[in-house]
Amino acid sequence: MTDDLNVQALNELSNTDNPFTQVPIEITISVGKARPMVKELLLLGPDAVLPLDRGVDDPVELYVGDKLIARGELQEVEDDPNGQLAVRLTEIADLQNGI
Repeated sequence: MTDDLNVQALNELSNTDNPFTQVPIEITISVGKARPMVKELLLLGPDAVLPLDRGVDDPVELYVGDKLIARGELQEVEDDPNGQLAVRLTEIADLQNGI
């Protein structure tokens, strides 16, 4: 039922002349967090490795501002010679109350 509501809401948005539907938004993809001590941070330089709290295959989180909007998996864009990254969405947050 929620999926039907989301599809209906999306159809209504795309069928309106609301100028806000044309405004780009920035989505931040969080791949993990690091918690070094300040002295460790000060010692970082070129080629330093900062371990994160997640593995390569763990889900990433998508945020608009500080609002979690989805989760997904990192992957490379197919047939891109530069190895551009993309996110395949696996879970969408309930956005009924807005972002």
